Amino acid sequence: MSTRRPPAAPTARPRRPERRASSTSPARSDGAPRHGLARVLSKAGLCSRTEAARWIQAGRVTVDGRVINNPEFPIVDGRHHVRVDGQPLDAPRRIHLMLNKPRGLVTTAQDEQGRDTVYRCFDDAGLPWIAPVGRLDKASEGLLLFSNDPQWAARLTDPATGPDKTYHVQIDAIPDAAQLQALCTGVEDDGELLRARRATLLRSGDKTAWLEVVLEEGRNRHIRRLLAALDINVLRLVRVAIGHLPMGALGKGAWRELSQHDLDLLYAAADGAVAPP
Repeated sequence: MSTRRPPAAPTARPRRPERRASSTSPARSDGAPRHGLARVLSKAGLCSRTEAARWIQAGRVTVDGRVINNPEFPIVDGRHHVRVDGQPLDAPRRIHLMLNKPRGLVTTAQDEQGRDTVYRCFDDAGLPWIAPVGRLDKASEGLLLFSNDPQWAARLTDPATGPDKTYHVQIDAIPDAAQLQALCTGVEDDGELLRARRATLLRSGDKTAWLEVVLEEGRNRHIRRLLAALDINVLRLVRVAIGHLPMGALGKGAWRELSQHDLDLLYAAADGAVAPP
């Protein structure tokens, strides 16, 4: 007669440790939008997101009185008190300005190769942090916008809403009508379709000419690559207008703040409206 063993007692599952509120992240909100700390500083117009990350990692930023070293620390609008170097996160005055960029300067805040940047033009000006709105390459010159207003900058640089850009270009050839039409028809280069909205001959000499070229959106070295596809070299490239806003008589390397009328000119172009008088 076999002896029946009693059933084994069930093995108790280990208890999960209770979740505690993290000392490095706030309690979950009730669906309110959350943004990374570095992004919040950048959107406030204080600095770039890269610079904000440096400030945070250096211990210069507190949230609700606690030093935070994580640039992605989630912030809920209106619920967290952010300070930089002990100062409240008050958005600075919005600044919009234009610069007549000289040739030979690179459009960046810091250059890895140690080249002069466009920020040299603002030395000792006492301006808050500003960023270029669009770019001009080192060999190009002319109208370049700056601002500490990210939303305004995004509107102007968005291909769908941004204004046209007008350039005066000196070339080493006398183009014929077919070549001017080819600039507008476009060429493919490195998988990108490059074309101008309008290309007209301004004046010509024995071996060189000046063109006016209008772009709807500017890709990297757009005009230079477009002309190179037609075996034409650029001798000089100057941006003379953005939308309805002309560079005017602004001197080389000089800058000025945009007036409300200037802003209206840019907004009209971005909205596809006729320029205000």
